[in-house]
Amino acid sequence: MPNARRASRAVLAVAVFATVTGLAPLRGEPAQPARRDPAAREWIQLFNGRDLADWTPKFAKQELGENFRNTFRVENGLLQVRYDQWPSFDGEFGHLFYKDPFSYYLLAAEYRFVGQQVTGGPGWAIRNNGLMLHSPHPRTMPRDQDFPISLEIQLLGGLGTGPRTTANLCTPGTNVVYNNKLHTQHCTNSTSQTYDGDQWVRVEVLVHGDELVRHSVDGRTVLEYSKPQIGGGSVSGFDPAVKIDGTPLTGGYISLQAETAPIDFRKVELVNLEGCTDPRAANYKSYIVKSNPSLCR
Repeated sequence: MPNARRASRAVLAVAVFATVTGLAPLRGEPAQPARRDPAAREWIQLFNGRDLADWTPKFAKQELGENFRNTFRVENGLLQVRYDQWPSFDGEFGHLFYKDPFSYYLLAAEYRFVGQQVTGGPGWAIRNNGLMLHSPHPRTMPRDQDFPISLEIQLLGGLGTGPRTTANLCTPGTNVVYNNKLHTQHCTNSTSQTYDGDQWVRVEVLVHGDELVRHSVDGRTVLEYSKPQIGGGSVSGFDPAVKIDGTPLTGGYISLQAETAPIDFRKVELVNLEGCTDPRAANYKSYIVKSNPSLCR
């Protein structure tokens, strides 16, 4: 079988060449996995598309962990906020908290508003939701606290009556530095366009601790500020031991709102910008902003 012998010799020659040149492991040594591109962003899917694992609800007037009136749910691969089991609204603002805190990161959410506001909801909350960042742990919220002390990336849907920007900033129990001045105004509009109807919108928020917060919509920067800190009003029912005005907000928990408007989220994802900056490590990432050697592998 001359053809078979020639094929065997060719395979043997390739194997010897690979071993001599270091392109293959020696016999008995495990193959090393290919190293990932250190510049490729690693997105963490905070919402897994199946259920509310890793998320905890907190509604005003309710205990931590109670998903009041089945408001937060997952259907058809979407994280939904729904009010079909509410006879009316009586101040029970809700928030759904992710399990882990973050400090340096890029957060992205893709959302659309759907349906009608719950009966009794305030006029300003029509097609209104938010991404709440830098919150203290939700267990620090007393039963009747309405909003977490946080930075709210306010999500607004157009009403078909004129301009209504999204990715605005609201500050329940916080202040920021904006245009180089301490900014105490509760809500500040972005420069985004208006998104009428039920169209999908992608919002990204770049966060560098308390050094920088930048809002983007569909890839365009629409708002930027720095030095978030505890202060101001627009939050009630809080624990005074937690709301110590002037305290820098360098990190914290992320939550999604239930603010009387039905909404869908098809994606909530995050790139952690705190990590390993040692090029020798297997998990080195060139885009890391805050070095944490303890995370190197």
